[in-house]
Amino acid sequence: MNEFALIKRYFQDAQTASQVVLGIGDDCALLDIPGHHHLAVSVDSLVEGVHFPKTYAPEKIATRAFAVALSDLAAMGAKPLGFTLSLTLPEALVSDAWLAPFASGLLQVAAQYRCPLIGGDTTRGRLTVGVQVLGAVEQGRALTRSGAEAGDQVFVTGPLGDGAAALAVLMGELTLPAEQSAYLERRFSQPQARIAAGRALLGIASSAIDISDGLLADLGHICDASGVGARLELSGIPYSRGLQSYVRPQQLLQWALSGGDDYQLCFTLPPEQRPALDRLCANGQLEAHCIGEMVLHSGIDCRLNGAVYQPEATGYSHFD
Repeated sequence: MNEFALIKRYFQDAQTASQVVLGIGDDCALLDIPGHHHLAVSVDSLVEGVHFPKTYAPEKIATRAFAVALSDLAAMGAKPLGFTLSLTLPEALVSDAWLAPFASGLLQVAAQYRCPLIGGDTTRGRLTVGVQVLGAVEQGRALTRSGAEAGDQVFVTGPLGDGAAALAVLMGELTLPAEQSAYLERRFSQPQARIAAGRALLGIASSAIDISDGLLADLGHICDASGVGARLELSGIPYSRGLQSYVRPQQLLQWALSGGDDYQLCFTLPPEQRPALDRLCANGQLEAHCIGEMVLHSGIDCRLNGAVYQPEATGYSHFD
């Protein structure tokens, strides 16, 4: 099966949407961008043995790769328009047994987020999945990393530490009851891009980022871009209820701070916007947990129940 036959058989019939003027099958895709919007573009690559286990199921690789990339649109408050796929395959995987479930899982989750596949490329080599996402956000309203100010409160949209705990289970380093293990496996293979949360925060939050490399590393990017620091009260970090019963608190905290792969949003909020946030939470439009505030000095100070806390690590780095 050559490249063009592969694309036609598994990806040519991808769902389209009204914004797709021309999709798969030409040299470029054409998208209709809404008026008075900016185009938001991001790309992520997942490599076998680095971002997922070598024996991982193809449909799980697909759903993970897509959601990880889409999470960047959520952090900007952008609405998905479409995505492209760059797929590098070893010769042994060019088969219906691998490609059919991969394509099915990918297109199913794409339909869930209303983000159609509009093009891409395939080649031979070590298994690598690259996903480029495109979205639209109203001019002047995008959530960036550079808008935080001293006095803003720091929030996260949900439990932290699940991603690192899931990896520990997959690597055989942590044993949990079947129900809890299944939950964590879903959190790893099917992370939820917080698109609705990002959209709800437009005009309210002063900055935002998705938590992919760990809370400290990603909040650090907001601090650097905004020219401020942060003071965190770590007792405010939310965890999945099941994990708290089986994992010691110190390990949970370290996973939350530096484990990564959670894909919750971390955002900052000016104090005057707190009533608006509370209304969103009360209406079920958003989950938000206050964990600290932005300060004038640089760096991130951590406190645990009021006492100074020194983290063991600051987050994931691709080249460390």
